[in-house]
Amino acid sequence: MDILYLILVLLVVTRVFAELAERLGLPSIVGELVAGVALGFLLRRSYEALAVLQSACQSETYISLADLGMFFLMLLAGIRMEPLEFARVSKSAVLVAIGGMIVPIGAGFVLGLAVLPDSPYKFVQSLFIGTALAITAVPVAVRIFMDLGQLDSPVGKTVVAAALWDDLLSLFLLALLLAAMGDNHSGLFEPQVALLLLGKVVLFFAITVPVGFFVFPWVGKYLRHLRFPEVDFSMLLIGALAYGVFAELMSLHFILGAFIAGMFFHPGVVDAEVYKRVEQQMSGITSGFLAPIFFVSIGLNLDISAISQVPLFVTMLILIAFVSKFVGAGLPAYWLGLSARESMMVGVGMSGRGAVELIVAGIALEAGLFAKPQPVPVIVESLFSAIVIMALVTTIITPIALRLLAPRGKT
Repeated sequence: MDILYLILVLLVVTRVFAELAERLGLPSIVGELVAGVALGFLLRRSYEALAVLQSACQSETYISLADLGMFFLMLLAGIRMEPLEFARVSKSAVLVAIGGMIVPIGAGFVLGLAVLPDSPYKFVQSLFIGTALAITAVPVAVRIFMDLGQLDSPVGKTVVAAALWDDLLSLFLLALLLAAMGDNHSGLFEPQVALLLLGKVVLFFAITVPVGFFVFPWVGKYLRHLRFPEVDFSMLLIGALAYGVFAELMSLHFILGAFIAGMFFHPGVVDAEVYKRVEQQMSGITSGFLAPIFFVSIGLNLDISAISQVPLFVTMLILIAFVSKFVGAGLPAYWLGLSARESMMVGVGMSGRGAVELIVAGIALEAGLFAKPQPVPVIVESLFSAIVIMALVTTIITPIALRLLAPRGKT
């Protein structure tokens, strides 16, 4: 029953903070993130009095609920973007994605080389900082543009498409980094590992895209003959879960599978009335329940220890995180024909990191990336906390900056 108590508290707190944010002219996601920070601070200061809540926040059930919120956010975003439209946007978004990858990776790598102590692992740790800066949290970007009413705009579509490519490339690079930190502890890359990962990525798209184009419409044609309640909603979830599981098997993140499955559920596959009804159901479950649970979890993960231990490094990391994405993604968007305002929105929109960043940092932590060499230098020991702080700060500031840049009357 502890999890029910936790959900009750989280929903009440997030709804109150989201309402306050909206009344202040800010997107509701800012309120949900701040609610997580405030609740996390309260739990750490009053551990004994709130032991039940603290235990529930660390439970596997709550972590699974937060993951489910991420899954539904990406599925809803996919439903609102047809595959042909995504393919068209991706042609221009690839350049934005490449710029949004190369500049942050280079800036983070140089920062790591400048501040990390010499060791056999300095190269890999520096490259990890660059990889962490290159990530754009797709669920965060989706929610921000939903709040602004611009998910279907050229800017929204470009950011979502580019962010997906960024995350795909970042997760691929992370897998290489972890392989380099593996059993041989050499800190070197192995070509066969890279080829194997690349083969899995190609296999994932080679199977999911044809299935989406040819099998989904065939299934949609016969759905009307099935009689169990909410058949359309159930079949959509089955397809999305299958794609998510397959993505995990191919060493990719499940959010990629959810998004692609959602794209193949559109009025060309089912009746327009069915599509509208299912989209409304998905929106209610996501925005009213699972998304707030997911976003408050980001704030709960805040660890401020790095601020006192390496304040200059944390400050530099946050500044580089913003500037590198703003320049790396914004300039290509401008070259592709977007206006100066729209290009700045793309650069800012690509700056939010959020939970995907925390997932990547957590994987690296478990792999021992921050525990070498021995004894562990303070700055290496503080890397995890610094990345968490950077992820949270960028996620909070991004929607605020986008609200200021968004054309009036369209938010």
